[in-house]
Amino acid sequence: MEDFNSETDSDYTSYWRDWFISSRGNEYFCEIDEDYLTDRFNLTGLNTDVQYYQYALDLVTDVFDLDCDDEMREQIEKSARHLYGLVHARYITTTRGLSKMLEKYKKSDFGKCPRVACLSHPLLPTGLSDMPNIQSVKLYCGKCEDLYNPKSSRHATIDGAYFGTSFQNILFQVYPALVPEKSIQRYEPRVFGFRVHAAAALERWQARKRDDMLGRLRDVGIQGVFMEEADEEDEEEMEEVEGEENGVEE
Repeated sequence: MEDFNSETDSDYTSYWRDWFISSRGNEYFCEIDEDYLTDRFNLTGLNTDVQYYQYALDLVTDVFDLDCDDEMREQIEKSARHLYGLVHARYITTTRGLSKMLEKYKKSDFGKCPRVACLSHPLLPTGLSDMPNIQSVKLYCGKCEDLYNPKSSRHATIDGAYFGTSFQNILFQVYPALVPEKSIQRYEPRVFGFRVHAAAALERWQARKRDDMLGRLRDVGIQGVFMEEADEEDEEEMEEVEGEENGVEE
C-alpha cells in the first residue's frame, strides 16, 4: 500500500481496486466491474468462506468506513484480497471477464511457454482445484497442453482457486479462433549427429518389460512354467532359422 501512503484514509478506500490491480504480484488479475461486485447474487456462498466478509466487501466496493486499529485493518485487508480472488474466479468466466482476460492473454501478461518447440506461445493462468488453499496458480499452454510454474515467486504464491479449473477451457470455447495448432515437434536424441536407433530403444524397453514380468511371475511361483514355454518357443524359432539356412545352402 506504499503507493497511497501519502493519501488520507478516504482517498485510500476510493482507490482500493486500482491499488490491488496495480500492486506487484497481482498482474494476473483483471479489474472486476463494480456492478458485478454489488450484485449479491454473484457473491452467493462467499460469506462463509471469508472472515470479516461484510467489512471486506465494503473495502473492495469503496464504501468502507470503520474506525479500527491497525491490526484489525490488516485482517480486513487480508480478507478483502481473499474475497476479491474468489469473486475473480467467477467473474472471468463471464462475457465481460473473458474479454478482459483475452486482452491480457494477447499481450502475454501471463508469460510465455518455456518449451522451445512452442515458440514463446502465450500462457493462461489456471488452478488445479476450485477450492482455496489447495494449490497455487499454474500456467497453461494451449499449444503443448501442459502446465508450468510461474517464473516469479510473487506469482507462485497466488491461490489457484482465484482462477479456477475451467477458465482456460471456457475461453477457447468462446473464442475458438484462438485455439492454437498443437505442437507435434518432439526432441530427438542424437549421438554425434545421428539419431538414436528406434529399434534399439524398443528392444531395451521390451527387455525391461520382460524382466519385470519374470519378476512378477517369480513372486507368484509360476516362473518355471513360463520359462518352459519360452524355451519351447525359442527352440521352434531356432529350428525355423536352421531350416531356412539349410535351404539357402542347398
